[in-house]
Amino acid sequence: MMTDPIADMLTRIRNASLVYKKEVVVPFSKVKMAIAGILAREGYLAKVEEKNDSQHPYILLTLKYEDGQPVIQNLKRISTPGHRRYVKNDEMKPVLNGYGMAILSTPQGIMGDKQARKLKIGGELICEVY
Repeated sequence: MMTDPIADMLTRIRNASLVYKKEVVVPFSKVKMAIAGILAREGYLAKVEEKNDSQHPYILLTLKYEDGQPVIQNLKRISTPGHRRYVKNDEMKPVLNGYGMAILSTPQGIMGDKQARKLKIGGELICEVY
């Protein structure tokens, strides 16, 4: 049994980009779909598709490369099931001086750090990407 499915998804993306794979398959969940959607919207993934074979729904992520290099240089899980990390709106620091982004789980749903700052809400710091 897997204890941290989000960390598993991030590791699959990280490993696939290191060996220049085109696509990654991740078991489906609404939270993972929301995280993948944000990564795609912010330009870190080329495409996110929800697929369904006979029994198991899954997410097909198409990785993005520029000049032969993966767009995702670093993908790091911050809050883990054993050590949850929460931040208030005014405690959020820009990731890599604003070149990267953080993904948070807030009372208004899962969103990027810029949107959370705009709405002046904090939440659980899921991961950082740049």
